[in-house]
Amino acid sequence: MTTEYDVIVIGGGPAGSTAAGLLAKAGRNVLLLEKEKFPRYHVGESLVPGVVPVLEELGAREKIESDAFQRKYGITLLWGAERELWTVYFGDGGPWKYAYEVKRAEFDNVLLQHARELGATVIEEATVAEALFEPGDNGRCTGVRYTLGEQGEPTEVRAQYVLDTSGQAKLLARRMDQLHWHEDLRNIAVWTYFQGGEFFEGSDRGNILTEYHPDGWVWVIPFSDGTRSVGFVGPNDAFGRSGMTLPEYFHSKLETSREAKRQLAGAVRIADYRATKDWSYVSEKFSGPGYLMAGDAAAFVDPLFSTGVMLAMKSASQAAKTIDAILDEPEREEAHQKAYEESYREFFETVVSFVRFFYDARRKRTEYWEKAQDLIDPVRELEQREDFIKLISGLGGQRPVMES
Repeated sequence: MTTEYDVIVIGGGPAGSTAAGLLAKAGRNVLLLEKEKFPRYHVGESLVPGVVPVLEELGAREKIESDAFQRKYGITLLWGAERELWTVYFGDGGPWKYAYEVKRAEFDNVLLQHARELGATVIEEATVAEALFEPGDNGRCTGVRYTLGEQGEPTEVRAQYVLDTSGQAKLLARRMDQLHWHEDLRNIAVWTYFQGGEFFEGSDRGNILTEYHPDGWVWVIPFSDGTRSVGFVGPNDAFGRSGMTLPEYFHSKLETSREAKRQLAGAVRIADYRATKDWSYVSEKFSGPGYLMAGDAAAFVDPLFSTGVMLAMKSASQAAKTIDAILDEPEREEAHQKAYEESYREFFETVVSFVRFFYDARRKRTEYWEKAQDLIDPVRELEQREDFIKLISGLGGQRPVMES
């Protein structure tokens, strides 16, 4: 049986749920296919204020507020030549004073169910085997083939447009052989969860700690229930040469940290160790005849500034607007795609450039502020420190999709 939709969205993470919800809200007939059953575990728990305007666009912010997620008013760093703790507050550089520290299983499930409420058809445990294309080198994407559950028969569904938000599966980028890795950011992350220990006081309690380590960096993310996500990020090849197991590697870095070690004194590990590697990449193209890519399916950068969910949701918002415009004006598909790709790629490259600059922890913090201003505010409309906060908040450096 073949069914026709306006848009098929592959993947139900923050990018897929955002795009599906917004397109359904715009009156489009949307099918979202998600390979897992929600709620499901996912790393990437620390959010930045750049997600807030998208939550408001979706009409979902009240749900996030009411779910008792930890409010995150800023970032506390042990980074730079000064080698002392310093904190920046989001409210000093933008209209939103806080973001959230979230359990992604809960957060992502809120977004997926909200997409349903907005009218998207959501099928979970649906594994997309392949995208369907018309014959020819430049054939149009016309749908997908998927299976429901382990024993399901292959099902073909058709659509006027396909949006790939398959996350790190990168379904279309892999099919097109378009992935380009950032060789200098080929890292491994090892993490686990703790309960207890010391927390920052007052409104700083929800701040993520980002601490420089001679071999990489450490994160500590506090949740509202008193638990914390703790991880180390460093070069993948260094881990390979160490000869250590993941637990040994993790604890050797935590033990030689400063502030993270202090905070976790007396804390109890409450989960197994997890790891992932080779994150940072970008697809050569974000679009083609009949399809777009958004979120991790298009590009991903080292999580130094917790930009993953923000990039996913903002690109999905832009992708939804683009697809909606293309469905109204199919004769202008290439122009709309070009505007989307230029806007998102420019924003993504700005984040990558700043991550690379920031990785040099020998610099003074004022140098980081100056670099942020050079990237997003060359006419010097704001103070350098404000531009730094705006950039790491995900609120600066991106222009909207052009009306062309």
